[in-house]
Amino acid sequence: MLVLKTLNFLAILAALVPASVAVPVKEERQTTVTELESYDYIVVGSGAGGGPLAARLAINGQKVLLLEAGDDQGETPQQSIPAFYPAASEYGPMSWDFFVRHYPDDAREALNQKATYTTPDGSTYIGLDPPAGSTLKGIWYPRTGTLGGCATHNAMITVYPHDQDWSLIQSLTGDSSWAPENMRQYFERAERNTYLTNFTDSAANGHGFDGWLGTDEAHLSLIADDTQMLSMIAAANSFEGTNPTANITDAESLGTVFPLDLNTASPNRDSTEGLYRVPMHVSDGRRSSPRDFLLATANALNPDGSKKYQLDIRTHSFVTKVRFEESDGAEPRAVGVDFLTGESLYAADPRNAGNNAGTPGTVNATREVIISAGVFNTPQILKLSGVGPKAELEAFNISVVVDLPGVGTNLQDHYEISTVSKFETDFELLEGCTFLSTGPSDPCYVQYTTNATEKGPYATNLLPGAVLLKSSVATSDRDTFIFGGPVMFRGYFQGYTNAAIADTKHWSWVTLQAHQRNHAGTVTLKSANPLDVPSINFNFFDAGTTADGADVHDLQPMVEGINWSRKVLESVSGKYSFTEEQPGADITSPEQIQDFVKNQAWGHHASCTAAIGADSDPLAVLDSHFRVRGVKGLRVVDASVFPKIPGFFPVAAVFMIGEKAADVIIADNA
Repeated sequence: MLVLKTLNFLAILAALVPASVAVPVKEERQTTVTELESYDYIVVGSGAGGGPLAARLAINGQKVLLLEAGDDQGETPQQSIPAFYPAASEYGPMSWDFFVRHYPDDAREALNQKATYTTPDGSTYIGLDPPAGSTLKGIWYPRTGTLGGCATHNAMITVYPHDQDWSLIQSLTGDSSWAPENMRQYFERAERNTYLTNFTDSAANGHGFDGWLGTDEAHLSLIADDTQMLSMIAAANSFEGTNPTANITDAESLGTVFPLDLNTASPNRDSTEGLYRVPMHVSDGRRSSPRDFLLATANALNPDGSKKYQLDIRTHSFVTKVRFEESDGAEPRAVGVDFLTGESLYAADPRNAGNNAGTPGTVNATREVIISAGVFNTPQILKLSGVGPKAELEAFNISVVVDLPGVGTNLQDHYEISTVSKFETDFELLEGCTFLSTGPSDPCYVQYTTNATEKGPYATNLLPGAVLLKSSVATSDRDTFIFGGPVMFRGYFQGYTNAAIADTKHWSWVTLQAHQRNHAGTVTLKSANPLDVPSINFNFFDAGTTADGADVHDLQPMVEGINWSRKVLESVSGKYSFTEEQPGADITSPEQIQDFVKNQAWGHHASCTAAIGADSDPLAVLDSHFRVRGVKGLRVVDASVFPKIPGFFPVAAVFMIGEKAADVIIADNA
């Protein structure tokens, strides 16, 4: 159990934050409504979809306003240092705390060791035995309210989507521009690959080398210098590697067990099992994200010193609704948005005290409004604007602009579960690293900030490798991604950062499933107040989609992932002693493992709440051009748009749709 207390690690980091961070902002505080000048395009949200889109529209010569509810924290150690990504998700100035439901039944939710409660004395309790009278809040689901969106707090794992993720949209809509062979260009356009040195080598096929998104991999020497970690990678290789008998002793021999690049465009890429290094959206040892692209575009100057592109970024601007122009016989047209200016206005912001209503503002778009507010907030904004299920809107006295029953439905996520072991000996990679708990004298921080060529473990996401497998229920493509690292990670709960780095003796293998069949999650309104968080219910496993055994299908890769992780750990037991902490030695039978997964699995890749679909589908929210059905001048460009969640890590797919949407919007308005 955990009674939530002040996070000392985060408090120390806060002391290292720069006094000011430069952001091009137009912010006016008034007691009356702030009326801004009109823009060609208004983009709501600066994340993986909206950020690249706003920058591309401006580069194309359009006048663009980007509205971001948070501010810029890009120079803070929490956001900028790759190894500190857990801290980023718990860092108050940029975090939004949602509490979601995995199951609708309280008793079943209470079986989750990460269940969070408010106790009678007002404190937070996390665990299986809450004090009497406690109120269940749900399962913590970290999001961000900051420039760059959730690409500023994720683990930076950058995996190109499966081809089937694009061919599905092509087949649903008949739009050939979604064909896999056409979509690859958007990854190439975005990427600035720094780990492939031979641009003409076959491994470079499908990669980009001059985009805005830096990508890198952890240096093999970091793994090779840690004998315990090296043994773990060697064990994984012996079961799933392309060179299973390799004698791995140093960085050079280690390189032979990673012959394939995870993102290379090769004919059998999506079906090839094996051991891979893990690409990250990192550049020169720093997190790379849409934030960088946005600031570079907004701050670009002409030779005479004038502003080069018409991109304005307005932070602390929380959009409350889209305004429509309605006339008889014509489809309503989005003409602008209303917003509130102020800090920490949203109830999900941990600093929100409920006493700041913000300053109202309004702005018009002469061409289009694009909502890129994320999978929870995009459907909330649409519904508050009168676009959504009629019955739900009328229940909150919201005037219906268009009845779209699919808004806020189809919520999906990737199931994840970890196998956690504690070794008797330390992983050398992190020996001496204090994660700034000792302040700037932390030797790993000193290396990171002073060594230009060997920045050490802090320049990585601490995940040296991953195994991609086909489970027993997979069809043609890989459906299981198992990645490991020297941390204690059993899922997301408030305080997990300190738990993850409390010592250097833990190792976690995390199993992630792609293309699960459950699509029964929902995002619904709690009230008509835009500052309230919505109700978020994922309806895991048998509480969700069960037709044709979907829940049983979704469970199997998770069980097999735990079994694989145990097999690898057992193979190193002759050399290193450890104790399995999760699931634990007492959980052995298939039924016990299944129950463990059902109770303890989590997700972090929410998607699909405003899906693209066929014209004949009553639940389709968007057409293939990202246009909201039934209205004009309104589009959605974020992870909400996918009809099925892309595998394995959606962020690369969302970067790509941001790039594609720019092409589509420019062409549609030519």
